[in-house]
Amino acid sequence: MGLISFAKAVGASVFGATQAKAAPADELKKEAEKHGLDTSGVNIAVDGDKVTVSGTAATTEQAEKIAIAVGNTIGVQTVDNQIAPAAPAPESKYYTVKKGDNLWKIAEAEYGHGKGAKNDVIFHANQPMLTSPDKIYPGQVLRVPPLP
Repeated sequence: MGLISFAKAVGASVFGATQAKAAPADELKKEAEKHGLDTSGVNIAVDGDKVTVSGTAATTEQAEKIAIAVGNTIGVQTVDNQIAPAAPAPESKYYTVKKGDNLWKIAEAEYGHGKGAKNDVIFHANQPMLTSPDKIYPGQVLRVPPLP
């Protein structure tokens, strides 16, 4: 699935993390599980600010959500997502939130002019990490799935 870049100074605060290094692997796994994600087939390795996730997940969506949940934590600069989905599907693009963004603007930028109403697709693609469409922050990385 590839390498995803994150802003390591923003995100969820996880025990053991600093702005210089990611939290320990077991704490990152707990962070993903906190969002209801099944990490039973997933291995997490931490090397400073780089995290590698490998193993298997039920779907492409689950694999991407695990990578995003781990990456949107303080101290993580990159996530190398090597999780193999049991049921592969088209992969999402990733978008790093900028100051002044909202999901409508992101949908317009990613899906094209006049497609701002598709912001709900982006919101649902990032649940349960996103609890409200209004709670995004600069530096956060979001999944932007392809439109059906």
